[in-house]
Amino acid sequence: MPEFEHLFPQNTASPEPYKYPRKVSSGEFNVPPRDDRVGHGQQLAQQTLAAAEAVKQHAEALPEVKRPKGVVLDFQSDPGFKLKLESLEALRSGIELRNSRIVDDVMHGTVFVPEGNVGIFVRKFEAYAKENTKPRKPGGKTKPKNKDFAESITAIRLAALESFWTDAGAFPSEADGPLWWEVWLREATNPHDVDDVFRERAAPAGIQVGPNMIRFPERRVLLARASVQQWMSFENLFDILAELRLAKPLAGEYVGLPPSDQGEFVQEARQRIGPPPANAPSVCHLDTGVNRGHPLIELALAEEHLLATTPGWSPTDQDGHGTEMAGLALYGDLTSLLESDGPVDLQHGLESVKVYRADQPHDPELYGAVTEQAASRIEIAAPQRSQRAFCLTVTADGRDEGLPSSWSACVDAMCAGLEDNERTAPCRLFFVAAGNVPWEGRHDYPNHNHVQGLQDPAQSWNAISVGAYTEHAIIQADGYDDWKPVAEPGRLSPASATSLIWANKSWPLKPDFVMEGGNNAIDPATGRADNVDDLMLLTTRVSPDGALLTTTGDTSAATALAARFGAMVWAHYPTLRPETIRGLLVHSARWTQPMLDEFPQVQRHSRLRCYGHGVPDLQRALRSMHNAATLVVEETLQPYEKVDSDVKTKDMHLHRLPWPTQVLEDLGEIDVRMRITLSYFIEPSPGRRGWTRKHRYQSHGLRFDVKRPLENDEDFHKRISKAARAEEEEIEAEKDDRRWDIGPQLRTKGSVHSDTWTGSAVELARCGVVAVYPVSGWWRERKHLECWGREARYSLIVTIKTPETDVYTSIADQIGIPAPVEIETQ
Repeated sequence: MPEFEHLFPQNTASPEPYKYPRKVSSGEFNVPPRDDRVGHGQQLAQQTLAAAEAVKQHAEALPEVKRPKGVVLDFQSDPGFKLKLESLEALRSGIELRNSRIVDDVMHGTVFVPEGNVGIFVRKFEAYAKENTKPRKPGGKTKPKNKDFAESITAIRLAALESFWTDAGAFPSEADGPLWWEVWLREATNPHDVDDVFRERAAPAGIQVGPNMIRFPERRVLLARASVQQWMSFENLFDILAELRLAKPLAGEYVGLPPSDQGEFVQEARQRIGPPPANAPSVCHLDTGVNRGHPLIELALAEEHLLATTPGWSPTDQDGHGTEMAGLALYGDLTSLLESDGPVDLQHGLESVKVYRADQPHDPELYGAVTEQAASRIEIAAPQRSQRAFCLTVTADGRDEGLPSSWSACVDAMCAGLEDNERTAPCRLFFVAAGNVPWEGRHDYPNHNHVQGLQDPAQSWNAISVGAYTEHAIIQADGYDDWKPVAEPGRLSPASATSLIWANKSWPLKPDFVMEGGNNAIDPATGRADNVDDLMLLTTRVSPDGALLTTTGDTSAATALAARFGAMVWAHYPTLRPETIRGLLVHSARWTQPMLDEFPQVQRHSRLRCYGHGVPDLQRALRSMHNAATLVVEETLQPYEKVDSDVKTKDMHLHRLPWPTQVLEDLGEIDVRMRITLSYFIEPSPGRRGWTRKHRYQSHGLRFDVKRPLENDEDFHKRISKAARAEEEEIEAEKDDRRWDIGPQLRTKGSVHSDTWTGSAVELARCGVVAVYPVSGWWRERKHLECWGREARYSLIVTIKTPETDVYTSIADQIGIPAPVEIETQ
């Protein structure tokens, strides 16, 4: 079937002021019963005063300059209940919620209270004990003042070092000795010296501090090596500390199988390959380096674009992993290249920044900072290249269970174009490996995959997290007659981790999609899974014995293939934004039939957390067809504005798209499909303070909706406002519209939203208006940061698909394209 360029309508957005209706109650806040109101309020007030007095007595024995600047309190809930977190903070009075966490089903909130301000909490508790609210109308009901706040708290204690522990697992003990920690610092009044203050105070305690630092809104992150006892001797640590987590060791599992010597095939293929144009889009590998001497790599990787982050490191690949990934990112599975005989003209190249070396043990790194350094180095080395797909296949232990880490948040910031918390860098396109299941668990497929969470930083909102599936299931090699493939074709690769285990289902749907990652087979002698070359992907290798080919797989291979797709789409549409490239790839993805059989519609949430949106299709991402027309719109809106002293929503966009109305009406009751994808990058705020309301992780949120057949514009606007208010107030929205494959509730997780509607053509004919509107984020809730005036870029992608009828020409005519130009495909 003929293929065509996608359609890019201009000026489709009609900006309109967008205001939420009057705020409504989100329902009763669930608190445990407090039979003795007076006694409970007095107890909380006494505990607060006792903690402040303990700090005061300790401070009196210290010189003035060494006295703490306040008291840090640990607020605790009853088991199974939550604290009213937003009431624990009063920034005008300097009272700051440092972190929140749940331990043994008890929520804790760690709160810094400046010297002299504990009375603010005491007065709230006393008012709860003795005073009632005023009725809204004569004879109306009243309730104790500060009821939800006070009754959500069961105890208040002076914070200990453990109060700052927000990592998984138990807090380390003194017997553990020195460990590497991630130290999350609050930005002080003068934010430029909080890390200097930390370094000065760490030296007398004998604490080693790493050289790198990451900056987030209201937070700085450093690495430090210390024992629990050393932390105890740190002068006024609680004045500047927000969180403690352990630094993460990298997962260093790399697949490297003995290759066959296929040198003559490589040389024959090399003669058929044309190098990429100068400054063509590239895949930039953040890996173990790349061996540029390989004949299939040398023509696409310039010497000056082979770098390393660590001084003294050779940028070449001692491990082999980076070279394997480079071959896949350039050519895909090499079996296709070596079995063909036609010319190959490369349209994208390679770059490499070495970030990891398995044979050289070293202290833990702040890997977010290392990733920043890697991106900066290649951007300085090749400033003329503006389209670059970063391929990050080095990952760490994923104990975060979907919660943001310093690394994943740093990747989010890099995608959003943030540098030192300012928008001074370009937006970036990142592909991150989902992470692999350990070998000892692969025979227990897929059960072990379902309980193996994605590795860090694959939980990144803005990056494309790539899992692995497989179509490889045939073993032809001698000696494997009784070996059986672990996975059936079209299902999850035995290597691929998933996000099914994530306890908090509100976090993004990860992975975003899956690519081929190879298969494993069961060794009948042991009952365990092992590698078989026939089930893997063929790729490049440089070996001392002259071997040039090897096999590889897992989520690293899938990620390299995904980055290749990204670079190829960018080569075809070089002016598109990174978020649009991400959107087109997600938009092109579909589930295989075995995926749909494994997780039917009622289990679509599990399907998304296992496979994401399915398997991308490169041709679908690149081209439209007569009966499948794709429209791409890139726009910018301002989600919020400051009105007097409050920050409110500002703009929404109504996109009146060039719709094939007459064509659809003529089709009548025939079923057609519409796929919509909304892609944008958020700015992260990763401090663990609950991520509800004003402590949300995301800077902003955007949503899409489509005008229904019988709606007028006014009714459509009212329905959007209702949906936005439901998210704003954190109440349950309407039930999913079952005409959507995913549904309005489930598709809104993360920062890329994609869904498919199915219905009659005559109904779709009346649905040519798509709304993009804001929901809340920390730009709005944390108004003291003064980010409420920022604009948000987004990409809207819409595809209309009919069984056979031409819809492309009708849309092209409305846009002003004189005649569709057919694309020759190979």
